[in-house]
Amino acid sequence: MAWSNYRRALAILQIITGSFNTLSVKYADQQVVLSEDGQLRHFNHPFMQSSFMFFGEALCFIAFKIFYYYYNRRDDGSVDNNVLTKGSRLFNPFILLIPALCDMFATSIMYIGLNMTYASSFQMLRGSVIIFTGMLSVGFLKRKLKVREWIGIGFVITGLAFVGVSDILTIEDNNISVNSVITGDLLIIFAQVITAVQMVVEEKYVGQQDIPALQAIGWEGIFGFVSISIAIIPLNYITVPPPFADNSRGTLEATKEAFIQIGNNNKLLIAVIGISFSIAFFNFAGISITKEMSSTTRMILDSIRTIIIWIFCLAFQWQVFHYMQLIGFMILLIGMACYNNIGIPQLIRKYQQHLMRYTLAEEEDRIINTAADDVQETI
Repeated sequence: MAWSNYRRALAILQIITGSFNTLSVKYADQQVVLSEDGQLRHFNHPFMQSSFMFFGEALCFIAFKIFYYYYNRRDDGSVDNNVLTKGSRLFNPFILLIPALCDMFATSIMYIGLNMTYASSFQMLRGSVIIFTGMLSVGFLKRKLKVREWIGIGFVITGLAFVGVSDILTIEDNNISVNSVITGDLLIIFAQVITAVQMVVEEKYVGQQDIPALQAIGWEGIFGFVSISIAIIPLNYITVPPPFADNSRGTLEATKEAFIQIGNNNKLLIAVIGISFSIAFFNFAGISITKEMSSTTRMILDSIRTIIIWIFCLAFQWQVFHYMQLIGFMILLIGMACYNNIGIPQLIRKYQQHLMRYTLAEEEDRIINTAADDVQETI
């Protein structure tokens, strides 16, 4: 498949903005800022971070409307041909409600987990979505997984085990406990179950709709932002122990304190702005790549994002290097490649073909040599 300049731009945009988004969330988590009670506390507000993300996605709807009215007023047919506006605009937006709700729950849970573990592990553990997507596809889409897909799932499970062990072995910060890291990793994996449900629903009900990327993201952002804003209200009154709550009220969320901390720290404000805008560009690039090329290409680019995040975390000493995480990451890549029929299966087939040709050649030589020996004996 030929890579046009537009496709290359989308790939670069997805890698950069996706990496920036994860690092912005983790950077915000690490900020120690004056809170509502005058004490210095970490910015531990995963549900507010989730709302900032959906707010950024909702901005895509405004951007779509601006582009649509601009190209529509030109009255030259460009509104149906431009990459930002082309597609079917006659659809029921509520088909995006369930994916948006899944995204809301999954993102919020992942942000809780990210606050307890490492950013690179967060990104690697998200690869477990392959396991649950495959299982749900069998159950709900009536798919039959191929042998390579089962092999891929096996490799992914093995890689995740290595990543989990490396997280425990690299704990050096006295403020981070083994239980915290394990809980964070498990929360991220659990969130992938919800993400897998989102993917299956999108494939079954949304995949056949040729919805413009900006419009689809915008609607999901609107649904997600409204839903998380409503959910945050009771979360302000549900008390939980640390490390799930690190605010003056001891609740799952403290909205007022979150805004106070943002107002007290310019770095935190920049991180929040980065979360909102980077997720909008990241999702636009991701959906566009899926439409222009395939979901497999999107997943490969997401793996590249994992490498960038890991290198950044090591370079800025957000975590220490451990060889088991490298082994786990390589096994994860092999599993993803097998599952998506990239590279590894092709190499195996080529080796099998080469082995078959070599076996046939040996068999022909044996037959020829046998025939020659028979002739000699006859003579």
